[in-house]
Amino acid sequence: MTVQSKELAFGLPWESLYGYSQAVQAGDTLHVSGQLSHDSAGAFVGTGDFELQVRTTLGNLDRVLEHFGATRGQIVETTILVRNLREHFDTVARLHAEYVGERRPTSTVMGVSDLALPDQLVEIGAVVRLDLPR
Repeated sequence: MTVQSKELAFGLPWESLYGYSQAVQAGDTLHVSGQLSHDSAGAFVGTGDFELQVRTTLGNLDRVLEHFGATRGQIVETTILVRNLREHFDTVARLHAEYVGERRPTSTVMGVSDLALPDQLVEIGAVVRLDLPR
């Protein structure tokens, strides 16, 4: 049996610079790279505003899901990287719970000292099972 692979790029400069895809589908599993807070042109959004960064980041995760015909309910795992975790934990926990709703995935939240962009405070990746009910 051959497993088909599909990849997604937003066409942002750092995709080719760093050498990665926004997501890769292998069979019924979708691996989503860490999303961050940017608009469709790649401009960073939310300098100094943690909640706006989380909401925009989750919006970018939704863009990936939509591309593959997936829904939030098919997310089985999230990985969240947060600068200044102690300061932002309650906010990220509230927004994550709001985002995933009743179907709760596994999740890892890690405090980190730095992220790729100077003003970036959060990055969120996910694993999605496309064979789960939508």
